[in-house]
Amino acid sequence: MTDDETRRAFHEELDDLCADLARLGALATEAVEAGTAALLNADLEAAERVVAGDAALDELTHSIEERSLQLLARQQPMAVDLRVLVTLLRAIHELERVGDLMVRVAKAARRLYPAQLDPKIRGLIDRMREQAGAQLRLAIETFAARDPARAAALVDMDDVMDELQRDLFSAIFATGTTDEAGLRLAVQTALVGRYFERIGDHALNVADRVGFMVTGHREPGRAS
Repeated sequence: MTDDETRRAFHEELDDLCADLARLGALATEAVEAGTAALLNADLEAAERVVAGDAALDELTHSIEERSLQLLARQQPMAVDLRVLVTLLRAIHELERVGDLMVRVAKAARRLYPAQLDPKIRGLIDRMREQAGAQLRLAIETFAARDPARAAALVDMDDVMDELQRDLFSAIFATGTTDEAGLRLAVQTALVGRYFERIGDHALNVADRVGFMVTGHREPGRAS
């Protein structure tokens, strides 16, 4: 195989990995939708499907990781290609964590069943679902376009998610519940808010890493 053929084969494999990262992002976004619906609808069967469906995210994550490491070992890429692979390896675990967090939301749905959430709290959780999905989609678009400028928009979007979490906590406290069942509901709902806030952080981390992928430099104090 000539050098040109080797490089062409390398970039075809790299393109496949990038496409699979987009697939992983889509699975994570679908999990956000399904997990939130299970919670808000008190649907135990849907909650079980979310828990079981996390295996698909894990399997795809492991596949991307293994193939990326093999490509690193075989080709020993330099410069931008190396940074793309490093970014892939970091980004897939950010997205895999989104699936794990939605499993926690689904398990919260089981713990809360058959309790009904306060309408204001339901509305805030639904807005957090919408915000999380938008942030994940933009993070994947940022990676696909290799456009670190889009990460700036995600910073502003993450501020919105943080504000929604604060509003959720305020709504929980405003219920003034003191009985055991009410307190259990309040704790589980607060945890759900925390899970959505973390999803926003994971989306921001993916976008932040695109800056390193493109420029070779990281902005300090952002991605974790």
